[in-house]
Amino acid sequence: MDIEIPLGKRTKKYRFFEMLPGVLSYGAIILLVVLSILSPVLASIYLLSIILAAFVKAIAISYRVISGYSNMEKASRVDWNKRLSDLENPKDAYSRLRDNQSKELLYQQHVDNLRFMSAAEDGYYPKPSNIYNALIMPAYNESIEVIEPALKSVLDTTYDKKRLIVVFAYEERGGVDIDTTAKILKKKYGKYFHSFHIVKHPKDLPNEVIGKGGNITYAGKWLEQYLQQEEIAFSDVIVTTMDCDNKPHKYYFDYVTYEYITHEDRKHLSFQPICLFTNNIWDVPAPMRVVATGNSFWNIISSMRPYSLRNFASHSQPMNALVEMNFWSTRTIVEDGHQYWRSYFYFDGNYEVVPIFVPIYQDAVLSNGYKKTLKAQFVQLRRWSYGAQMWHTLVITYSIRIEQ
Repeated sequence: MDIEIPLGKRTKKYRFFEMLPGVLSYGAIILLVVLSILSPVLASIYLLSIILAAFVKAIAISYRVISGYSNMEKASRVDWNKRLSDLENPKDAYSRLRDNQSKELLYQQHVDNLRFMSAAEDGYYPKPSNIYNALIMPAYNESIEVIEPALKSVLDTTYDKKRLIVVFAYEERGGVDIDTTAKILKKKYGKYFHSFHIVKHPKDLPNEVIGKGGNITYAGKWLEQYLQQEEIAFSDVIVTTMDCDNKPHKYYFDYVTYEYITHEDRKHLSFQPICLFTNNIWDVPAPMRVVATGNSFWNIISSMRPYSLRNFASHSQPMNALVEMNFWSTRTIVEDGHQYWRSYFYFDGNYEVVPIFVPIYQDAVLSNGYKKTLKAQFVQLRRWSYGAQMWHTLVITYSIRIEQ
């Protein structure tokens, strides 16, 4: 199924849906001015309605921030490595734990999972010892001082590193320095993992825009060939994309693997951690700290709303699903949120995002100088705003192709 964004000139119908998010946003502001001229009473009612809606939303946001933070703290204290090891022999673990009482997050659900797995036929649930995690780390021209702490944080995770495949995906357009950095990293850290690979994404490939999507898709297709050579089943591999400055929580890979195993319809799922922009929070200017804190709060809130949760930044998805749907989009710079809608339409709505209540720590925006940092922050937020347009674009693309 082809659900990619078309290249070249758009039809009028397509352009209308591309413009719709902006029209609605600006229209809401313009409407207030127009109503104040035509009817001050209607303008007052309209303004009070907005204020009331904002007040109700503020209460809901505050409640979800507190609840989400509590969940994150509780999930961070759970030994997910131990819970994952329980799934290796669920019958023994269930007999040992079924009468225990614990206030740990999702403990009773863990006991229920063990009960279900104990009653299931052999092979219905995969064993942790059969699962691999593949980490794709895209990079452009970042220095080794930025990338190395992220790799060290991966080493500090509790997951079995001999089941972890690292693919360092870097851009050819990044120049000689990133090429040298990739080789240094492989030589220094390759021995700690199942395998460590460096994959250079060629520049100016056809049907690609400059962005992360083309890079990780190229790396994903390389990984596909590697797994075939190693005779590792795609259904036994969970792929995580994580920017080269991100630092996963020590239980992240255990937690994701646990959720992957315990869900039955695992092919149609992706897994979303809580992204917190706190790595360098005290190094950035005050306005960036405010924005980074707000973004972190929003990601905590999103984890409490699984019905509306979308892929954002770092996330995980099964390899067999990625291969089937041809990985990520190479025609948009917003490949994360866009991936949700590609997956949703590809699987005809049988797709959802599972919240992972532990964080992946990211950098707040920082550049050389105050003005450049402000500009970089604006560019980041503008790039994220494209996600509001992406789902309209995919809906109309999908609808047009159904009509055809």
